[in-house]
Amino acid sequence: MTTHTTDTPPAPTDERRSWLRDHSELGVCVLLLVLGLLVLTDALTMDVDLTQRGPVGPRTVPIVVGGGLLLIAALLAVDVLRGGRGQAEAGEDIDLSEPADWRTVLLLAGVFLGAAVLIEPLGFPIAGALLFWGAAFALGSRRFDRDPLIAAVLSLVTYAVFNNLLGVPLPGGPLMGVL
Repeated sequence: MTTHTTDTPPAPTDERRSWLRDHSELGVCVLLLVLGLLVLTDALTMDVDLTQRGPVGPRTVPIVVGGGLLLIAALLAVDVLRGGRGQAEAGEDIDLSEPADWRTVLLLAGVFLGAAVLIEPLGFPIAGALLFWGAAFALGSRRFDRDPLIAAVLSLVTYAVFNNLLGVPLPGGPLMGVL
């Protein structure tokens, strides 16, 4: 009994999937291209009052950043199309074969959204403390005796640095008279 095997060429969709998998870094190029175009469009359509402009102007940094993003996107695309490949995550101690930890991602997203909603009514010191404590909890810390204290101190120091030293006004909330 003999069996015949025929060598059939792969289907066109298999070839395309293989090519896309081998050149997946092109997705990063597209993302950088879109971000660069968005930054440049926003910078070039910015309303600039000539009397408030300094020697450099408010458009300079966004134009440089947008141009840099476009340049990096082009250079990365050329490298990928010439056969360049990204290095594997050798420095990280993660197992890439394991699925993503969506529970942690969703907890962190909820903490960030909660802080964004609460910053105006509660002020930065309270919302920031909840943000820092929630992020620590989402990332696995379960030290309920220490984490809230560290979060509160970190939030107050951040508030003081931005509000008092850097002159960036942050909402103080109910603590405005105390701080």
